[in-house]
Amino acid sequence: MKIISLNLNGIRSATNKGLYAWLKKQDADIICMQEIKAQVSDMTVEMLNPEGYFGYFHYAEKKGYSGVGIYTKVQPDAVIEGLGNSNLGYAHGMTDIDREGRYIEAQFGNLSVVSLYLPSGSSGEERQAFKFSVMERFVPQLQALKQSGRDVVICGDWNIAHKEADLKNWKGNRKNSGFLPEERAWLTTLFDQVGWMDVYRKLYPDATDACYTWWSNRGQAWAKNVGWRIDYQIATPELASKAVAASVYKDERFSDHAPLIVEYEWD
Repeated sequence: MKIISLNLNGIRSATNKGLYAWLKKQDADIICMQEIKAQVSDMTVEMLNPEGYFGYFHYAEKKGYSGVGIYTKVQPDAVIEGLGNSNLGYAHGMTDIDREGRYIEAQFGNLSVVSLYLPSGSSGEERQAFKFSVMERFVPQLQALKQSGRDVVICGDWNIAHKEADLKNWKGNRKNSGFLPEERAWLTTLFDQVGWMDVYRKLYPDATDACYTWWSNRGQAWAKNVGWRIDYQIATPELASKAVAASVYKDERFSDHAPLIVEYEWD
């Protein structure tokens, strides 16, 4: 089972950069997308349902903003759009998050695949406060999913670099959103206490430059590989144990993020 996660920074822009020709060659089973930046009225037939795939989306209310989606070869048993629509008992006080289109879950038997777009706080204190609020409210969701007995993988842009090895300029970013001590500690809690697993780090614990998935458009960040690892596939332990390979695709650019590709030995 091959799963790809990619922040598109606009599905229309990524389409113009050859996204669908590349996806066809990848022949992935599931593609999780973030930052669609579109409403259903903006979507072409190819964007909604590429050849060979079923497409599902959770759009933001604000035009040209946020939004997540999933393409899958196999039609899911169920699709959950938004955190407020779950039946696991944690869905309360999520309306503001769901207005921004940040969570969609596809269920296949006992397997759940989630496309997640955690907020960025880099634009200022107000958005950083919202990011912290989302993180706090998301913990019961993550605990419930972990304890549900389901095999789950949460793919997406988490907007946090966990360790120093996950970004080039870690010393200069210790006070910046995405590498704040509180954000990093939150991820540590998810891994060490709640019991989730960082699939890429499980496979490649010592990777540095090759692990980056996002580069600022400022300066020559891409050319000099001054990047961040902020896109993850985070899974329940049994599913994570099935991961056999992971890579970040950099030969073509569809957005300011690169696709994270993981292959699982999973029937």
